[in-house]
Amino acid sequence: MKRLLMATAATALAAGAASAGSHSNEIKLGIILGFTGPIESLTPQMAAGAELAMKEVSDSGALLGGATVTPVRADSTCIDAGAATAAAERLITGDGVKGIVGADCSGVTGAILSNVAVPNGVVMISPSATSPALSTAEDNGLFFRTAPSDARQGVVMAEILLEQGIDEVAVTYTNNDYGKGLADSFQAAFEERGGKVTINAAHEDGKADYSAEVGALAAAGGQRLVVAGYVDQGGSGIVRAALDSGAFDSFHFPDGMISAALEENFGTEIDGSTGQHPGTDSEGAAKFTEIVGGAFDASSPFTPESYDAAALIMLAMQAAGSSDPAAYKGKVMEVANAPGEPILPGELAKALKLLAEGKDIDYVGATAVELIGPGESAGNYRQIVIEGGKVTTVKYR
Repeated sequence: MKRLLMATAATALAAGAASAGSHSNEIKLGIILGFTGPIESLTPQMAAGAELAMKEVSDSGALLGGATVTPVRADSTCIDAGAATAAAERLITGDGVKGIVGADCSGVTGAILSNVAVPNGVVMISPSATSPALSTAEDNGLFFRTAPSDARQGVVMAEILLEQGIDEVAVTYTNNDYGKGLADSFQAAFEERGGKVTINAAHEDGKADYSAEVGALAAAGGQRLVVAGYVDQGGSGIVRAALDSGAFDSFHFPDGMISAALEENFGTEIDGSTGQHPGTDSEGAAKFTEIVGGAFDASSPFTPESYDAAALIMLAMQAAGSSDPAAYKGKVMEVANAPGEPILPGELAKALKLLAEGKDIDYVGATAVELIGPGESAGNYRQIVIEGGKVTTVKYR
């Protein structure tokens, strides 16, 4: 996929049309996340992050001559491609959204992209879809993501475990694009560095009993069990069965397993377990926490990425002088990367003003945004350990 800049003449025409707008103009942006399903404990914070950016822009009065931005939520379910596709169609054809923050899980994101976004020419920026397969999806320049690909997460996970002297693990993954992509990426990176994966086995979500799956994992053995699943679904079922049977008492958790629900479900039972999720200790991350001010959990996985996804859409609109996705899709990479004035959370009004003056910006945002290759994040990670039943930061990498 190549990110192509719009022709100068087309951009000028779009900017001229936008300048005729008034403060009463309304731009609707979709937020399609799994408000029900296996990551439902994560999505309220994610949506709040995206909506914070939209409010910031609306309050500024500086977008396209005074447009306001209205968020419209839809439920992707995370796992039901049919339901997610229908929800996205309603956002576009019914609500008339001009861009989409989302989707969240990789499978439904791919379905929405190919079945809805591309046919309708609507930009999507996902804060959390991490499957490596999305890097090569046919997208007509419409798809971006602020979370790094699991091709990167697999390497980070391997490095963390090996640095701790863990060189033999069992792996279980949720049986979908996200789980398999991450498990395969991790196994390749781990074995390339001298580690051994004793078993790499799928599990299905929605089961009441995971004793058979845990039995197979235990028989294969390993110093730690890697659970590439969902905290509100089968991933937690696997952990509970492993703890109850004594098969494993130490786990490694990728991003889909890390949330407040992990602490609530297991507390000190999983002390010493490790993991990682996208995150950074940058100046922008601190600024994001400051402007959130305790309204919601600013450190919840993919919440800063959601703020950044929404911000990029609106800044690209301003750079193009238009809310038409055909015009602004070519500006996303421009506003996300150098050169230009660095822009942190809380500085969207400043960014909009600079763009209106024809100046360049470099959107740093809450996650040290740098979009590479097929419009995706270069990637930073928060390494965690469970101590006293709480998710605790070890460092950032």
